[in-house]
Amino acid sequence: MPCDVPLPSQDPDLLRRLLRAKDRMDAASHEAWPVSRLASVSGVSEAHFARSFKQAFGVPPHRYLLTRRIERASALLRDTDLPVTEIAFQTGWESLGSFGRTFRDITGESPSVSRRRGRADASELHRVPHCIVSAAHRPGLEIAVSEKRRRETDATKAPSK
Repeated sequence: MPCDVPLPSQDPDLLRRLLRAKDRMDAASHEAWPVSRLASVSGVSEAHFARSFKQAFGVPPHRYLLTRRIERASALLRDTDLPVTEIAFQTGWESLGSFGRTFRDITGESPSVSRRRGRADASELHRVPHCIVSAAHRPGLEIAVSEKRRRETDATKAPSK
């Protein structure tokens, strides 16, 4: 949508219910949050929930959840000595492979590289307000991970001119 076109307004009651679901995901991002569960928390149908959530927050619910999981994993990698496998399971992934692949697709680096870089950068970040650091470390998920993978695959298959 162009910037000068206002977004359609949503019912304040619906927004409160969407925020309730968003808050539940924030509090327990390691848990499974299928749309059916989120819709139940919000008291609306699955289709209405998914459509309204994206309209209200700019991203689909699953992408929002991935963002929270990657943020939490990044913090654990930077601030703890937990093994990468333990961090994967604590942040909601069921396998180390899917965690590593998704982490790399979103952040552009493996969890181990992120850990080393994050620890090196942390020594300089103590002077920056926490809210600014968190916003800077928030992964960008403007497109779906699967779409990003498809684009990268298509780019490698394209003939050179």
